[in-house]
Amino acid sequence: MPASILIADDYDDNRELLRLMLESVGHRVREARDGRELVEAARAEGFDLALVDLSMPVLDGWAALAELRADERTRGLRCVAVTAFAAEPDRRRALEAGFDAYVSKPFRSKDLLEVVENLLGHDGDSHDGRAPHTSQSDGDGHGLAPTTPRPARAFAGEDADA
Repeated sequence: MPASILIADDYDDNRELLRLMLESVGHRVREARDGRELVEAARAEGFDLALVDLSMPVLDGWAALAELRADERTRGLRCVAVTAFAAEPDRRRALEAGFDAYVSKPFRSKDLLEVVENLLGHDGDSHDGRAPHTSQSDGDGHGLAPTTPRPARAFAGEDADA
């Protein structure tokens, strides 16, 4: 079933890649260039899911998530940290902060889509209506990407399925 998904990333190429991936499987997508736009869009419209870069100008992903979780209107929005921070402590910190899932860049499109579909497929059994915290791991505690973090801009021009 198509979902309404909000993408927040300060790099145009990253947003475009995510948008194309999500639209290719039928989801409706809106884009935000920073955390402030993310919060404002989430408050104005109902979204099923948000993909949030952690390093953005104006308001970073951490602060944006805190605002979303503090607002009754957006508290239940499922949020996925999509970030170049790829170490295990980064993943753990993101999940402890309240993200529902964590995907490190670069990622394979099938892995990201699996996380999205997993979150959308849950009815949410936690006290606030959000899906349980989900962490995709390669077995070594890392996100879905190689353990060497690269700048967000680096993955956008590469083959995301490689």
